[in-house]
Amino acid sequence: MSSRLSLHVPEPSVRPGGKPDFSHVGVPEAGEAPRPPIDVAPGEIRDFAYSMIRVLDDNGDAVGDWAGELSSEQLRMGLRDMMLTRAFDARMLLSQRQGKTSFYITSLGEEGVACAHRKALSEGDMCFPTYRQQGLLIAAGWPLVDMMNSIFSNEKDRLRGRQLPGLYSARESGFFTVSGNLGTQYPQAVGWAMASAIMGDDKIASGWIGDGSTAETDFHSALVFASVYRPPVILNIVNNQWAISSYQGIAGGESAKFAARAHGFGIASLRVDGNDYLAVYAASKWAADRARADFGPTLIDWVTYRAGAQSTSDDPSKYRPKDEWAAWPLGDPIMRLKDHLIRIGAWSEERMKQMQAEVDSEVLEAAKQAESHGTLHDGPKPSTASMFEDVYKEMPRHLREQRQQLGF
Repeated sequence: MSSRLSLHVPEPSVRPGGKPDFSHVGVPEAGEAPRPPIDVAPGEIRDFAYSMIRVLDDNGDAVGDWAGELSSEQLRMGLRDMMLTRAFDARMLLSQRQGKTSFYITSLGEEGVACAHRKALSEGDMCFPTYRQQGLLIAAGWPLVDMMNSIFSNEKDRLRGRQLPGLYSARESGFFTVSGNLGTQYPQAVGWAMASAIMGDDKIASGWIGDGSTAETDFHSALVFASVYRPPVILNIVNNQWAISSYQGIAGGESAKFAARAHGFGIASLRVDGNDYLAVYAASKWAADRARADFGPTLIDWVTYRAGAQSTSDDPSKYRPKDEWAAWPLGDPIMRLKDHLIRIGAWSEERMKQMQAEVDSEVLEAAKQAESHGTLHDGPKPSTASMFEDVYKEMPRHLREQRQQLGF
């Protein structure tokens, strides 16, 4: 008689009250991964999906073939971008707790991925982000006040209250409107990149998805089109270990590395230390150069950690140890870059304190300006009719008449 069958349901290695365990991550020594030419065939770099590109070692030194891409000044700017993103998040989280907005999502612990990636792109490239890539806008110098107006849905909100807080839209900055439906960004990015190639342009797309959303069909559909047509696109997976309250194993991360999913589609893939600013920039630049030189798409698995809650509606202490962030083996992206700059004599603890005061002041001033235009705390917003008045003006005459007959 055969034994009864059983179903495997992935579980994280530890739950609240336990000792954090990240043995499954697999962290190699910095500098081990070689840097292949951008025209390398995907099959020749299969091992890159299982190892990890790292530049900063435990001493704060930049080592290996992927190091040396950025000057000290560029690194200082990168540090400021990440600090500004974190300060922005902290202020908006406080605003939500004060009732000034209904909802907010921070990128605590993940700032290095978006901020460094944005610096590797060129003007005119288009990002298709999810809701945790505010660093793409901040690293591009987008006005904080404009972002806050969107979060507060006030009278200066360029989206006129049509989006949830934090779902920005900034075409001028190469930031496609964030979709609340996760996974849609991937086929959109691939399609945009295909259009760029069809027009003979030199612009590339950068699509974003979280580890949990790789289980969505949109992810696989996008990879089919990227495999067949080889458009100029970077496919980013922000592997931050946790979807809303389920860990990355539920999406298949326990069975194989996320980067390995590209193998079945013949797409080049990299697995990268997402908390290493230098590694993120170098890998992003490699993938961007590869796409722009018409060598096709690259999928990148950014290994990072969601230090904060999924959103202001989430309590991570219910499903993971409270001290798990402190035990994350890849550390804090801001602290690691700070230590590197100090190591090379381009920074100091005193200058770090000064910069922290500067970014805090900048965020506070922006918040005051945005709040002067109104917040959720100030009362009801315009009616649906007034929110969409500009859309109604562009309606065909028969639809406008129909709208009037219906009384709105």
